[in-house]
Amino acid sequence: MYIGRFAPSPTGPLHFGSLVAALGSFLDARARGGLWLVRIEDIDPPREQPGASDAILHTLDAFGLHWDGEVLYQGRRSAVYEAALERLARDGLTYPCACSRKEIAEASARRGLPPGVYPGRCRSGLPPGRRGRALRLRVDETVIEFDDGLQGAIRQDLAAEVGDFIIRRADGPFAYHLAVVVDDAEQGITHIVRGADLLDSTPRQIYLQRLLGVASPHYLHLPVAVDARGDKLSKQTHAAPLEPDRAAGDALWHALNFLQQVPPAALRGAPPAELLGWAVSHWAPEHLPASQTRLASDAVSGVTR
Repeated sequence: MYIGRFAPSPTGPLHFGSLVAALGSFLDARARGGLWLVRIEDIDPPREQPGASDAILHTLDAFGLHWDGEVLYQGRRSAVYEAALERLARDGLTYPCACSRKEIAEASARRGLPPGVYPGRCRSGLPPGRRGRALRLRVDETVIEFDDGLQGAIRQDLAAEVGDFIIRRADGPFAYHLAVVVDDAEQGITHIVRGADLLDSTPRQIYLQRLLGVASPHYLHLPVAVDARGDKLSKQTHAAPLEPDRAAGDALWHALNFLQQVPPAALRGAPPAELLGWAVSHWAPEHLPASQTRLASDAVSGVTR
């Protein structure tokens, strides 16, 4: 059975970009007769807003994006993630890292590595007098290749383009990559439809899936909604929040157009259930725009004015 999911972080209210990702995931699942699950990725308390989880669920419900089963909260699953870390450690795949971001940037620059690539300073042991802060995963000479349902063939040399990556942060929380892989496996997720801003992260997740002996889902990365400056719509770029009690149908209509599904003009402003009924029966993934970003200013102005 097809099992998809939408997994927002409760760092603020949903905005138009969030709606596009949720809608694409929802439609792909429902058009295939599958399940659509919702997971709240609340493993980064300093960035989370009080009440955001409930607000996200209320917004999804108001927009007719009704999920199957119970909502899974990552913040309640520390023991499961710890067990995965222990398994990787037993296999000799993890090591503590004492590096600060400044030290990593300076060491990478000296070695001529691309920005953001970990230079392996702590790979052979911690420097004298230093204490391990984060926990990293060894990647060695690993090349990950997969076919994305929209973006096509993707290839990433983890050692050259990423380096050993963090699976537990210096301030304590489990890293997103570890938590998402463990949860996708436990929930039996078969298809992941999400924004292309996460495309670069997918090879790391596939690598972890292989190390933990779990299946890799099928991936489809939708274009990310950006503003006129080319910045991704987000809380940091002051994206307007969706208003669940007003114009839900209008917002859905704009989101469908963003995904090039071309709903009839007569359905603009229709109740969410009516518009989603049309969208499920007419879902055409082949019409999705393959670009990794897409300007959303016209749609956003229509949603928020």
